[in-house]
Amino acid sequence: MTKIRQLLFLAWTLPLSAAVDFEKEIKPILDENCLDCHGPEKERSALRVDQRGIMLKGGDSGLPAVVPGSPEESYLLEVVDGRDPDTLMPPKGDPLTSGQVALIETWIKEGAEWPGQMDQVAETTTDHWSFQEVVRPEVPAGSSNPVDAFLDRSLKEAGVAPNPQSDARSLIRRASIVLTGLPPTPEGVAAFEQAFATNEEKAYESLVDELMDSDHFGERWAQHWLDVIRWAETNGSEANLYRKGSWTYRDYVVRSFNSDLPYDQFVTEQLAGDQLGVGEATGFLVAGPHVPASTVGREPSAIRQARADRVDEVMQTVGASMLGVTVSCARCHNHKFDPISIRDYYSLTAVFQGVEFGGRRPEMSDGHPRKMRAAEVHQELKKARKVLREGSGIWEESWGGYVDMAFPATTTRVLRVEFDSSRVRLDEVDVFGPVDFRKNLALASEGTILLEDPELADKGSNAWRANDGEYGTMVWHSSRPKGSKKKPWLEIWFSEPEEINRFRLSTNREYYFETDYLESDATAFPSYKLLVQQTDGNWSEVASTKAARLALIDDPAVQASSARLHEQIKVLDEEGPRHSFIGQFKKPVVTHIFHRGSPENPRDEVPPAGFEVLGGDLGLDSRTPDPERRLAFAEWITRPEHPLTARVMVNRIWHHMFGSGIVPTGSDFGLAGAAPSHPELLDWLAAEFVDPENGPAWSMKSVIRRLAITDAFRRSSLPTEEGLEADAGAMLLWRYPPQRVEAEVVRDAILQASGKLDTSLGGRSFRIHNVKKTYAQWQVVDNHGPETWRRMLYQERMRRVDDRIFTAFDFPDCGQVRAKRPVSTTPLQALNLMNSPFVVEQSGYIAERAINESNGDTKDAVRRAFALILGRPADAQELEDCREIADTNGLAIVCRSLLNSNEFAFLP
Repeated sequence: MTKIRQLLFLAWTLPLSAAVDFEKEIKPILDENCLDCHGPEKERSALRVDQRGIMLKGGDSGLPAVVPGSPEESYLLEVVDGRDPDTLMPPKGDPLTSGQVALIETWIKEGAEWPGQMDQVAETTTDHWSFQEVVRPEVPAGSSNPVDAFLDRSLKEAGVAPNPQSDARSLIRRASIVLTGLPPTPEGVAAFEQAFATNEEKAYESLVDELMDSDHFGERWAQHWLDVIRWAETNGSEANLYRKGSWTYRDYVVRSFNSDLPYDQFVTEQLAGDQLGVGEATGFLVAGPHVPASTVGREPSAIRQARADRVDEVMQTVGASMLGVTVSCARCHNHKFDPISIRDYYSLTAVFQGVEFGGRRPEMSDGHPRKMRAAEVHQELKKARKVLREGSGIWEESWGGYVDMAFPATTTRVLRVEFDSSRVRLDEVDVFGPVDFRKNLALASEGTILLEDPELADKGSNAWRANDGEYGTMVWHSSRPKGSKKKPWLEIWFSEPEEINRFRLSTNREYYFETDYLESDATAFPSYKLLVQQTDGNWSEVASTKAARLALIDDPAVQASSARLHEQIKVLDEEGPRHSFIGQFKKPVVTHIFHRGSPENPRDEVPPAGFEVLGGDLGLDSRTPDPERRLAFAEWITRPEHPLTARVMVNRIWHHMFGSGIVPTGSDFGLAGAAPSHPELLDWLAAEFVDPENGPAWSMKSVIRRLAITDAFRRSSLPTEEGLEADAGAMLLWRYPPQRVEAEVVRDAILQASGKLDTSLGGRSFRIHNVKKTYAQWQVVDNHGPETWRRMLYQERMRRVDDRIFTAFDFPDCGQVRAKRPVSTTPLQALNLMNSPFVVEQSGYIAERAINESNGDTKDAVRRAFALILGRPADAQELEDCREIADTNGLAIVCRSLLNSNEFAFLP
């Protein structure tokens, strides 16, 4: 018998190794060491070791405890084999022996056979109301208005009698402030009272329609949305840098409410507007605070952590505003209250893995006014360049964040840049050719290599930083040593000879386009000359800053064309599609679950998806491009049958109409949130919201109007003993709940009363702050001058900055989600409304206006002041008292007193 035959014979005759027996070998280990904490009596970390389906799914860690056939992916082995003392199980008593661990490992490798449970599957389920399908309830009988029918039934069941309707003056003030954020004018009050006396219903509904047709409607309701998503114009970090052009998103929100953009489209555009011709809408994705990459440093772990934090800010924004759930609670482990797993969280981050905080030029439809204006300006630029090309052929174009040098087209393998300065600092160099004038030939990704003089290389600097495609503070810098006469140079080696005709450089392009109002030298560019290497190896100069500037002096036509060109560049920047802080998009990386939320501990790969419990499988994987991910998620979240989207938005509208939502926790519809006061009404409103058979589907204006014309909205706010005893908080709406108006309403109402309010719509925010150094704090330098007399919506919205007047009225800091603003009462509020420069100045203007409009008669002037500030006439006692004060101390002090009244600061 040969040796091979002998070995085969032994193999055939030896007994086969028996598979691990679960009942005899594995179950006793689990029962003895794990069952007390992870069994039917206790389910710590939501894990049970007596259920195979739960073991396969995993507990709160989000990692499967057992992956059949794959011990290395099974979290159970990780916590029992002692590799991490902090997570070693069991936590008390003796650890498992090496033999027990080996037995479990073998069992998993063999497929984790578990008699009687091989078909068991653990599915994510919940019976919590907000995750259930919206079912349209029957409308109770008893009222022509369905909303009132539901409310009246609750009042009847509680035995509470509703208040009668408010008087005309109270109704117009309430409706005007709730719908537009501005009180009515005295003339508007008088006209409405007259119409109301003739036909109450017609007059009131006409008033509501008029208010909702006003441009001020969009301004008012945009403010509510901006609160929820924490939108602001600074990033909130230590440097708290200004976000240049971010106001374009604010204006988009105003337009959306004014045009009654359907809510499903509003949601879709904010998630994927770059694909729909409304690029400014994606400012939503980067509305929250963030730490800029430029201030994080170069430590890889710090960079990874900062990136994870930025993605989490997107999760908070999307979760709170559109889904009404606290998504970020699942960042480190499964959500403690809601059916959202850590896998759900990271699948959701995968949807937005291509989103980065920063700016770009917004994508716009062909008919957008800014895009059409840009087309006109580009024709003027083309004319100016033609003259420059036919003149010297060499010219510079300054675009603020970078400078271009144009020169006659030439073909070369190497472009050399020789600088006149002894020290050079650049974040990026670009080279373009006449064939594809947008393609940057200098990028490292194109195979281009940069070389520098090693003797002039600064420590910690690398030439490749100038062609890595990244703009900002991570720069290439070079300087000559003391005593040396050398000057820095840079050689750009293309992978093959290229035809080129334009060179671009920048020192900190990111700061120029992304931020503003800093004391910096971002626009200081070095002088240089450009040389190309000829086929014989010699260098030939093709352009220089000196030659370009001499051409301006030598040729008047060139000088005039250059001036026209730069004038048009300024026009394009102001009137064309301007670079704005509305997000950047990049190729998404593969997304992994971060164990315990740490980017240093990536585990399972996850695809882009919504919540499993809501059928969130989007059919995507890690190779799906970024645009497709966001658009697919938008389609999922705006399905009419999605149980959260419509409920959350109609509840938000209800909150702003009545002061509190049907669900008081408007951004938390989970188990830790409050229960709905009128669940059937909420579902009826949600069903109506998405139903195209009952008016325009997803129409926010329709919901707002429906609520504005209810009996509940029109009820008197006066208290009754019976009502207060049964329902002190007026959740049943037996009366209209009294509420203080917001900071914006107080400020805008004062300006309207004085006649100084600038009601122009949109545009860049007015400034009240200084120009600062990068890490200095913003200082308020002018919070009451004529340049600030626009609606407060247009005031620079800065994080961590007190505007020294209206922040005291609970104006949000924009660091946290504000589904509902807190309402405080402090001495500072009264002091600001009595003594702040703004109020003192505006009170003088109100008094001056009242006197001018009353022909100088003191009593008439007092009457006019009451009408302008409170919207009503003074009674006899008020008139006499205020006349005496006006005669002795001036009418302005009377106006300041009226501005300090509760009547001015509260809805009637």
